[in-house]
Amino acid sequence: MSTHLPTADDRDPDSSARTERLRHALLAADFTADGLLDLLGAPAYAALARSETVPALRATRGDGPLETLVRLFLLQRPVAGRRAAAALPVADCLADGWLVRDGDEVRATVDVRPYGGPEGQDWWIVSDLGCAVGGAGGIGGVGEADRAQLVLGVGGASTTLAGITTRTPVAKALDLGTGSGIQALHAAQHATRVTATDLNPRALRIAALTLALSGAAPADLREGSLFAPVGEETYDLIVSNPPFVISPLLPEGSRLTYRDGGMGGDDLCRTLVQQSAAHLADGGYCQLLANWQHVEGEEWHDRVRSWVPSGCDAWIVQREVQDITQYAELWLRDAGDHRAGDEQYAARYDAWLDEFEARKTKAVGFGWITLRKSGADSPAITVEEWPHPVEQPLGESVVRHFERQDYLRATDDAALLAGRFRLADEVVQEQVGLPGSEDPEHVVLRQNRGMRRATKVDTVGAGFAGVCDGSLPAGRILDAIAQLVGEDPVLLRDRTPASIRTLIEQGFLEPVAAED
Repeated sequence: MSTHLPTADDRDPDSSARTERLRHALLAADFTADGLLDLLGAPAYAALARSETVPALRATRGDGPLETLVRLFLLQRPVAGRRAAAALPVADCLADGWLVRDGDEVRATVDVRPYGGPEGQDWWIVSDLGCAVGGAGGIGGVGEADRAQLVLGVGGASTTLAGITTRTPVAKALDLGTGSGIQALHAAQHATRVTATDLNPRALRIAALTLALSGAAPADLREGSLFAPVGEETYDLIVSNPPFVISPLLPEGSRLTYRDGGMGGDDLCRTLVQQSAAHLADGGYCQLLANWQHVEGEEWHDRVRSWVPSGCDAWIVQREVQDITQYAELWLRDAGDHRAGDEQYAARYDAWLDEFEARKTKAVGFGWITLRKSGADSPAITVEEWPHPVEQPLGESVVRHFERQDYLRATDDAALLAGRFRLADEVVQEQVGLPGSEDPEHVVLRQNRGMRRATKVDTVGAGFAGVCDGSLPAGRILDAIAQLVGEDPVLLRDRTPASIRTLIEQGFLEPVAAED
């Protein structure tokens, strides 16, 4: 970890001009996500994302500008000054501190990693050297105080949150716990004003660099914990990849700020969720990643559901569960504790298990939490486990989920049967049964978009979904099906609305507006 950071300042016209020249040099060298893939090839590119540098070193033996930039900013290798000058405005980079001299060579002070925006933009995410992916385990030779302030770059959690975030244009967005600034960078594309906060002042400085180098408007940067920096302000969108790791309580100087929240158990995530409602504008969204405890004698659904503040709809998705030994080992490696020696590693591992035992925690869940401030007297709260592959980005699917909740809440069974529906795009039907059997054992509807759900339906449900093209009311379709299968149409109308509601809630059927 470098002790100094670039001093590029978007409020200084001369510094802004130097940053712009640096950005143009990166583009000219094709130091972009696509350019990296072309240079390194898929295996070395994927290895670099795992913090494995040897394949990338072998692929950058040439002396072209792109190879130079990869070695400087991604592999943290010093390069000859003349070679750097062929790729970069070296005087500008030295003036603002992106580079420092090391004899006849120059070296980078930060990791600068190409990142492709959702509409093909070429962006760069700044982080501490060695922290572009992975955690503090990749850093050596720094003291506890320096380690505590490390700022990570883009990892799986960052891209997951960016993918599920709604992208409806808004007036005000808040990135709480901004880190390297990736969520603020995304928000700057569709929010008039972006506020970014972090407890770590180093993170705020790095976030400013990410925004400036990527050509985004500057954010309102504020230092502090949770919602303290924003007072009573409200936002249309709140996003947060918080320090959600459930770790033993440690002294402040030895905590890793990017992951250890300083509260016991899952209290930080609970507090963030519960306090968010007071900072959401009507109709606003709060979206975050979280860990939660699976406690002996308690259903995890009930635990996380209890966090949801009044007046908010919620969609909570558990994506992964780890037993306490897997979880402890993951985060011990993240911190580099596995390199501390057998005895010290065992003592730290033991401390994690002591913490879990004291809290009666048997496993830890990881997932997404989305809140929407609906103000409804009867909020719609969906808590589910979905470990299966999904199609990112999911932001539009999130919006539609809550629109469907609004529809179902406002529609009684009589109105439901009078309504018209359309089968969602790319839904297919699968029939499952023994080979040669006359009838399938059951029928499955499967989505090939969004959450990629699958649901089992009976013959009536499959027939109903199959003819939903928006032209006929649901009740008339059921009457026709009743005649075909020889069922009482009144009884069929009575028992089917619950099944139709399920298909709507899960996104297989879409309500069609009357004017359509």
